[in-house]
Amino acid sequence: MIPGLDGLRAIAFLMIFGFHTGVLPFGWMGVQMFFVFSGYLITGILLRMKANLPAGEYFLKFYIRRIFRIFPLYYFYLLLIFTASTLLISIQYKPKLLGAVVDQIGYAVLYVYNFYSAHQGFNSSRLLDHLWSLSVEEQFYIFWPLLIFFVNEKHLKKLFLAGIIAGPLFRLAILLIYQSGYAEAFRDPVSMPVYTLPFGHVDAFALGAYITRFSIPNARKQLVYLSLAVPLLGFATQFAVNGGFGPFLALGYEVTLPDAYQYLWAYTLLNYWFVVLIYCVVHEKLFVRFLEWAPLRYLGKISYGLYIYHFPLIWIVGLIREYGVSEESARPIIVSGSFVATIIVASLSYYILEKPFLKLKDKYAPYLD
Repeated sequence: MIPGLDGLRAIAFLMIFGFHTGVLPFGWMGVQMFFVFSGYLITGILLRMKANLPAGEYFLKFYIRRIFRIFPLYYFYLLLIFTASTLLISIQYKPKLLGAVVDQIGYAVLYVYNFYSAHQGFNSSRLLDHLWSLSVEEQFYIFWPLLIFFVNEKHLKKLFLAGIIAGPLFRLAILLIYQSGYAEAFRDPVSMPVYTLPFGHVDAFALGAYITRFSIPNARKQLVYLSLAVPLLGFATQFAVNGGFGPFLALGYEVTLPDAYQYLWAYTLLNYWFVVLIYCVVHEKLFVRFLEWAPLRYLGKISYGLYIYHFPLIWIVGLIREYGVSEESARPIIVSGSFVATIIVASLSYYILEKPFLKLKDKYAPYLD
């Protein structure tokens, strides 16, 4: 494993956790970092497999390895919440809220929860909502290996650049379809389907893929400039539209980017910011000493489980509000309690459930890394 990458995974998760607990309004961007990260890691794996394996083994081993890595925890979680919801509904505990889990779980099983999230009939579920991003990831895993295999090495740069350009074009297409009235099923506002549909995130994966083969000039300087320019541009566009600013810690980019047509252009900007960060960590060894700090590396190692379990555990710990605990007192309890619980549950899940399947992955689908 490249030094610093597990630490970056941990940072992305901590951002998301901070967003979902309401203490870090820009934390939703952690999902974008994960998308860029996936583009980088998966493309690197695919290119190495393509160079060393015949076609049949290339596809078979890639998908077997993905199945062993992703499916066990994911479907265990779905089975767990479906069973728990069914039992709790039978005793009339929160039947409406848990009924949504039973009604919607099929979308998650088929990895199309992001399409459901973009539909006007969407009904929020505190046990499933966060799975939309995993649907996007899985859809990427289905189609990207095909492109990498069939595109000649000398045309890879064109492929990656086409993907980077396609992201904002897809987002514009969704807006135009929405405005035309031909997609009445789209959820309001239009920034929501732009956010959850996979097409609008093509540039995130393509940017990650780009740095597997090509360099970013003056990456450290770019990172400094971007770290200043990104929030300044966010605040400026937000003020231009609303005459004011949102939460300061949103950096001018509230979730789904609803202001100043940010949902068309700002994803690419944020994705580029993150790809420059990843490039600096990988090639310039920037922040590596911090990112290799043992607690961060550990959180990065179990980050898949952390993401799966954190959202429902925040909700479960948050039920203390129903017992008369004031919001002022509840907030630190929810943040600290759900954080500790998430680490414990994700750790148990990693060692009891995930790790045995990771060993099977290497046993039945090894490849030259």
